[in-house]
Amino acid sequence: MFDGFEDERIDVGEVDLRVRHAGQGPPVLLIHGHPRTGSTWHRVAPPLVDRGFTVVCPDMRGYGQSGTATVLADHSQQSKRVVAADMVRLMEELGHPTFAVVGHDRGSYVALRLALDHPDAVGHLVVIDGVPISEALARCDATFAHDWYHWFFFAQPDKPERAITVDPDAWYAGQARPESMGAENYQEFRDAIHDPATVRAMLEDYRAGLGVDRAHEEADRRAGRTVRCPTLVLWSTRDDLEDLYGDPLAVWRPWADDLRGHPVEAGHHVAEENPDDLVAAVHRFLS
Repeated sequence: MFDGFEDERIDVGEVDLRVRHAGQGPPVLLIHGHPRTGSTWHRVAPPLVDRGFTVVCPDMRGYGQSGTATVLADHSQQSKRVVAADMVRLMEELGHPTFAVVGHDRGSYVALRLALDHPDAVGHLVVIDGVPISEALARCDATFAHDWYHWFFFAQPDKPERAITVDPDAWYAGQARPESMGAENYQEFRDAIHDPATVRAMLEDYRAGLGVDRAHEEADRRAGRTVRCPTLVLWSTRDDLEDLYGDPLAVWRPWADDLRGHPVEAGHHVAEENPDDLVAAVHRFLS
């Protein structure tokens, strides 16, 4: 994976981040979701470099091989605001004060927070398979609670850690297969879910989501803050975003001044399942 990419650890303050990066053109930050690592982009990042971009693929704090922070009572050590600040510091350390950001799944929440909190740094925003956390919770019904029960289970103290760590492969069965992910990507994923500290940090992501992250987004709406840069929303045809929300763009419209978007044929992990169409969509948007 990532032939020709530098692979290093960079201190961003409270934690250090494992990051792969390569290229000479305009910088693009790719942020993975749960329970993946930065390696989920291994079929997307090299083609973007070939198309003239500098591509940066970190493991978020608490995920993969990046550092974990001390757990706080309000879980804010894993808030999207704090993770976004990590990303700004990372890009500055790599010499990129301005950049485009692409976020998938939990990474889409970090990407949104980057665009809201650091508008002078983010020139383009791409969100994949997600709506703002506060919007999802405001629309929560029995279907969402049934299909997305893990949001609420993960928020409970201690029991999720015990359930997952007793047999991580069984817990995540069906979400990851080496033949579809690629063997090295799969191994990085598997190493992460077998590390109890990483499992807890990933759960803290969800705990922050239901509390401090939701509060931050609701404060944004009350203040009338929106994403100022061009924004592209992509959703997988075989995921459930349309089932839950109808037109995802209708959910995003109040959040972004310059919005566009469309579906991509794939299941949830589009970067692994249909990298060609994803690369093409990102390239068109950023060009």
